[in-house]
Amino acid sequence: MNEQRQQANFNLIQSLLNCRTNDEVQEILAANQELVDVDLIPKMLEIASHLRKHGELDQANHLMNIAGQQLGVYNKLPSTATTKECLDFLEQALKVMADNRDNVQVVNQILVENIKKLNKISARLFQSWSQNKLGQVQLNENKRIASDIFDLSTLIQELYLGDKANNIEVAIAGYEVTLNVFNRSVFPIPWAMIQMNLGIAYYKRIQGDKVANQEYAIKAFTNSLEIINCSQFPQQWAITQSNLGNAYFYKITGNRPENLECAIKYYDAALKVITRSTLPSEWAMIQNNLGNSYLERQRENKTENIKNAIIAYRAALKVYTRFEFPQQWATTQNNLGNAYLEIVQGDKNGSIENAIATFFAALEVFTLTDFPEQWAMTQNNLGNAYRQKIQIDKRVTFEKAIQFCTNALEVFTYANFPQYYASTLFNIGIIYQESQQLTEAYTKFNATISIVELLREEIISGGESKQKQAEEWNKLYRRMVAVCLKLGSLTEAVEYVERSKTRNLVEQILERDSKTIFTKEVVTQLEIYRDEIAAGQYQIQNSKAANPQDLAKRLQELRRRRNELQNRYLPVGYGFDFNSFQATLDERTAIIEWYLLNDKILAFIVTKQGEVTAWQSQAEDREALYNWTNQYLRNYYTQRDQWRNSLGVLLQELATILHIDEILTQIPKHCDKLILIPHQFLHLFPLHAIPVNQNSENSSCLLDLFAGGVSYAPSCQLLQQVQQRKRPDFQSLFAIQNPTKDLNYTDLEVQVIQSYFNTANVLKKTAATLTAINNTDLNTYHCAHFSCHGYFNFINPSQSALILANAPVVDTLPQPNTERYLNLRAGEIHDLDKCLTLDKIFSLKLEKCRLVTLSACETGLIDFNNTSDEYIGLPSGFLLAGSQAVVSSLWTVSDLSTAFLMMKFYENLQTINSVSLALNQAQQWLRNLTTEEFEALLVKYQPQIEEIFAQLPEEMRPVARAILKRNCKRKPHPFAAPFYWAGFTATGL
Repeated sequence: MNEQRQQANFNLIQSLLNCRTNDEVQEILAANQELVDVDLIPKMLEIASHLRKHGELDQANHLMNIAGQQLGVYNKLPSTATTKECLDFLEQALKVMADNRDNVQVVNQILVENIKKLNKISARLFQSWSQNKLGQVQLNENKRIASDIFDLSTLIQELYLGDKANNIEVAIAGYEVTLNVFNRSVFPIPWAMIQMNLGIAYYKRIQGDKVANQEYAIKAFTNSLEIINCSQFPQQWAITQSNLGNAYFYKITGNRPENLECAIKYYDAALKVITRSTLPSEWAMIQNNLGNSYLERQRENKTENIKNAIIAYRAALKVYTRFEFPQQWATTQNNLGNAYLEIVQGDKNGSIENAIATFFAALEVFTLTDFPEQWAMTQNNLGNAYRQKIQIDKRVTFEKAIQFCTNALEVFTYANFPQYYASTLFNIGIIYQESQQLTEAYTKFNATISIVELLREEIISGGESKQKQAEEWNKLYRRMVAVCLKLGSLTEAVEYVERSKTRNLVEQILERDSKTIFTKEVVTQLEIYRDEIAAGQYQIQNSKAANPQDLAKRLQELRRRRNELQNRYLPVGYGFDFNSFQATLDERTAIIEWYLLNDKILAFIVTKQGEVTAWQSQAEDREALYNWTNQYLRNYYTQRDQWRNSLGVLLQELATILHIDEILTQIPKHCDKLILIPHQFLHLFPLHAIPVNQNSENSSCLLDLFAGGVSYAPSCQLLQQVQQRKRPDFQSLFAIQNPTKDLNYTDLEVQVIQSYFNTANVLKKTAATLTAINNTDLNTYHCAHFSCHGYFNFINPSQSALILANAPVVDTLPQPNTERYLNLRAGEIHDLDKCLTLDKIFSLKLEKCRLVTLSACETGLIDFNNTSDEYIGLPSGFLLAGSQAVVSSLWTVSDLSTAFLMMKFYENLQTINSVSLALNQAQQWLRNLTTEEFEALLVKYQPQIEEIFAQLPEEMRPVARAILKRNCKRKPHPFAAPFYWAGFTATGL
């Protein structure tokens, strides 16, 4: 740029600095159009940086804002460059790259000057050009050319001009091409560096599936660390550790607490190398990110986590000063304020005052003019702080809290920021609720829920992203339920409970069932509605709608038409209506639906006739349930014998905490069928076995009171859906029998069960492989019985599995991939790719299936840690696959008692056309079975039992006989303890 041009640009920037309105800015830019090009933007940024360093913060931010606006305008300008011109530009850029390896600013200038051409270069074109370049040179030149392509790709990825999304795609294409030259075995160091950059690119990627991008990033970073070690490459190693921390902090999939632990681990590792003195800005950034991880951390002591978060934020502020790093300083101030608000011990008022001070400090930088989004976020934070503020004049506090949140709505409009708009409405609703203005709270919560559910409808990818949104908004539904209770609107409370539960599973089942209900024309019309709604919502959320208000009305009408069309054909609609559900209930059926708030336990009692009734616990009951659950799980996983022996006592304690006798008084006497709908961790316990009438000497358990049976359901919505499934009775059987050959009584169990069916296909032992299941038309069977080992994965529930033949890994694996390999028991490793995992179950087709029985361990457990209220476990997989009912287990069950329970269960099904009742009666039979009756059964099945023993290794036969004899010695009822009979539940109908 010549000197005269530079002076003209400088004068223009000086004029822009004197502007105070956007109209003035646009007027000056229009008058100096000949100067407005890509050269102007870097000059603006350079001067803004200079102003910031000298304390001219307001002017620096003002100029940054103008530069950002111009950058956005410039990036949208169309390009008329031909493909040949684009390729010629790449040739020029690569030559300049080779000639100026130590002066990348020269290459950057070429990229900036040709930004329109770069915008037109697709990833595919760049990949083809790169491969062609490498193919034109001799083998010994490949390394040099590949290095230049790698460096050029890096500069394109980091370029602040142009189409950012496309720049990243081009960079990824370049990295992947260079990996063909720098393979790991010959060039491990360059390969690792490319992996590092590839990880950064996927982490920042805008296009593609977000979940897949995150997984690719983590994989690439992990690959890099296999070569880049701390001793040889400390700085690169530490930066990659930090990048991995970021990837896990923002990771969508997997268990959130586990992801946070990984993030903290990687940040801590990075800080062992990156210090305040060596890389101060990077050190501060990691400290801030570490603070965010501790603030959100769910494990360990909350007080300690908050303390660590505050320490990390304060450390970051030693580098992030107001004048050198104003935006980072203000962001960290906001984070620090949120940490202060989380403090629960000590001087709460003092902590709130500290939070308010930090939020006001952030507003010194985050002004409405320069940083509108951050300004609005800080206003929301101030509203939250004043909501928590305790002082004599609560009216003033309340008014300030409302005012700050209302300020945020100046920026967070529904048209531009629908998610933030909903969050702000939610905050206002909380303020009204906590000031006991319940009608206003209800109005705000109702409006927020409407927006949240509309946003959710536009996520057409389903699955994980919908679950994460449900987790985010779970607190909203809980607060709405609490408000409805106080307003006496019990029916609405139940509807909001249902709207917060199992939404993803409900939609997946509806979608699958609808394919057999909708005509082709209806399917086509629904797809048209879906696509038009999604396109319109995208325009609104990305500020691309010419008239967002009119478009919003149009989308509302389209949603109404779509829902009306769906509900015209579906027996159960996409929205839960309590009255229509209540009408489907049997006269003799009662439902107890639990719901856990932060401060109480709720139990809603629903029958066909009459109003909903609700039981509410005291706060101490909720605390007692939390403590009881922790003790139960601690005993189960660490002291299994103690857990088993004390199970009866534990269930008595649970009955007291849940006040089950008090709840039962609200169920009409004529109801002899009971459906239990637990919530969160209540799904883990045998509620059907908890004692009732505890003041009586002969205390019975819950299932004894209901002659029509006690069953379970994840939600009323799912119950209503499976009611619509018309399935044949129990005529044909598909069974898996003892695939690992170590379940002694499974062979007897399946042999007896098989005799009750006209048609049976049994895959025995080594024949029970995943391949054999995949080659079987399961859609023709009425019952599917899996008698094998089961496993529930709390960290990654989708990898929960039924263990099949060929799954045990024979060869020693030095470092098994835990994503694929399962350590089921000490010394045993199983390949999950050869097991029937939950992921695979979801894709099964069981459209004629009346019953799936999972005669295996822990098959009824669910992911109780996830806060979205989704019912995620093996039963949900089989319900989605099409089964009307699933029988599953809540713990590691006894092989012997399970065999006899299952044999009796299927015998009962010959005369009882109810899965839950047949199971209940089998459980009562096993519980009351006398020692003499059990010995008679052993005599009856002696040939089969002897055949089982004969197949055991000779040294194991005495042990097996001793175990059988030990069971016979327990008199008068060998299986009376709940461990033996209470572990199985029936879900569905």
